[in-house]
Amino acid sequence: MNAQASTESKQMNKYDASTEETPKAKMSGADVLIDALHKQGVEIIFGYPGGAVLPLYDALYRNPLRHILARHEQGAIHSAEGYARVTGKPGVVIATSGPGATNLVTGITDAMMDSLPLVVFTGQVATTVVGTDAFQEADIVGITQPITKHNYQVKDVQDLPRIIKEAFHIANTGRKGPVLVDVPKNIANALFDADQFDDDAPINLPGYQPTYQPNFLQIKKAIALLEQSKQPLILAGAGILAADASNELTEFIEKYNLPVVNTLLGLGSIDGEHPQFLGMAGMHGTFAANTAISESDLLINIGARFDDRLTGELDKFAQNAKIVHIDIDPAEIGKNVPTDVPIVADAKLALKALLSKEFTMQDTSKWNDYLSECIVKYPLWYDTEAANGEILPQQALEVINRVTEGKAIVTTDVGQHQMWTAQYYKFKQDQQWVTSGGLGTMGFGFPAAIGAQFAFPEKKVVSVVGDAGFQMTLQELALLKEFNLPVKIVILNNSCLGMVRQWQETFYEERYSSSLIPVQPDFVKLAEAYGIKGCLIDDVNKLESQLSEAILSDEAMLIDIRVKQLELVTPMVAPGRGIADMIGVTKE
Repeated sequence: MNAQASTESKQMNKYDASTEETPKAKMSGADVLIDALHKQGVEIIFGYPGGAVLPLYDALYRNPLRHILARHEQGAIHSAEGYARVTGKPGVVIATSGPGATNLVTGITDAMMDSLPLVVFTGQVATTVVGTDAFQEADIVGITQPITKHNYQVKDVQDLPRIIKEAFHIANTGRKGPVLVDVPKNIANALFDADQFDDDAPINLPGYQPTYQPNFLQIKKAIALLEQSKQPLILAGAGILAADASNELTEFIEKYNLPVVNTLLGLGSIDGEHPQFLGMAGMHGTFAANTAISESDLLINIGARFDDRLTGELDKFAQNAKIVHIDIDPAEIGKNVPTDVPIVADAKLALKALLSKEFTMQDTSKWNDYLSECIVKYPLWYDTEAANGEILPQQALEVINRVTEGKAIVTTDVGQHQMWTAQYYKFKQDQQWVTSGGLGTMGFGFPAAIGAQFAFPEKKVVSVVGDAGFQMTLQELALLKEFNLPVKIVILNNSCLGMVRQWQETFYEERYSSSLIPVQPDFVKLAEAYGIKGCLIDDVNKLESQLSEAILSDEAMLIDIRVKQLELVTPMVAPGRGIADMIGVTKE
């Protein structure tokens, strides 16, 4: 056979989902998996190859899907999280066995805590050597059992299509979350018998039946409490965003003139400049938001899980309020805060049910006037005089908000920069805010911005990060150059672990144990080494002009802003205190 004939023969043997030339009976498990991803409408995969997933990558070569080669598995899964957060669709990840799989654990846990839909495929050693400590073997199913919504290890190639269909269904229904599918290498190589599989068989999961529609009697009870309330308050969490219920939320609060506060992850569910919005509540919430919770007589929680950073000391949380809790996950209702009216439902459908009933509220004008006075009397503040000419991070966030008109997709890590962003960026709409809430993951923000930019190439994506967290996943800079992604990286560089240092100053008598970073890279040169433009901003008088120009650029930019090291995030609720007991509310 000549070289040309050999090449043609190889091409004919490639599986192509768009043709019927290759019988499905000749498909390998890997071919079946990639074919199933096509059928699920998957547009992009984030991954990193290795020995145990070589059959999957070979199938990808034959039947292409867009694959993004991250520079570390943690970068891949955080990118998938960013994609999932802004699209509402499952992020898809592939990693090899052993260290490839275990490098995903942080991202899987992060997605589980923040209810992000992911479908994660890990390679595994052959079933014949599972349990023998084979090369690059790790019990990833056992490791991830507590941190996934569900997980599978495929034992029979005939089960692959069913398992993948179930995985996507579970990940993206009910309370969303990560699902892991572990694929042994011999299963990926095994031949699939299409005659023994019904591709149109319905999903059959008797033990998994999420409740979407609210109970009519519970809605009536909630309305009865609303009719009696003189100081009502809406607490809007990420469940509003997951249910695409921002319009219904806005309509509801406007119809009945209800004040509203957000959790950290609920930001963007209501316009950040809406006159009835009191700000974020919790440990670093606004005075108005925390006061409203503490003095309300009715608190309606829609799609939030009453986590400790929101509630502070539980015994002091909303002591005067009746509690209505609307959540799609029944396990969250009553878990932390006793609930008077539990409503297990999708947030959008619950709000529609409330809107469908006409009822009359009490006169709440005094309550609303009082909360408006709280906003005016105790606003967020910072002291430029005490800065002695240094740049304050709050100033940088105000510039970014102004330049982007509150319309950018904004991602962060965890820490001081995260709280300043939550406080000072006024999100105009939903699916703009991408941050690590429950797990508080350093290194999350930058790769999450990459995933968000792949999802929406035309939108402005700004990643606000700390100098420490950025260094945990900065290798993903290579993707900005490779794919011409115009992500703006804003490093609030204070040469320390900012929130750790703040706690040490406030509660540990300024004993800065391992929180100051004396040696830092030249971030601008680092960006240039990856072929990315960078700029240094260290003059407060040039902050507005330099930062505006960089943010408005059409190219990827790394912006290193040298900010005051000893600046504190205020207000703050100390551990063990109720959220009404805030420090740093005023300059005095």
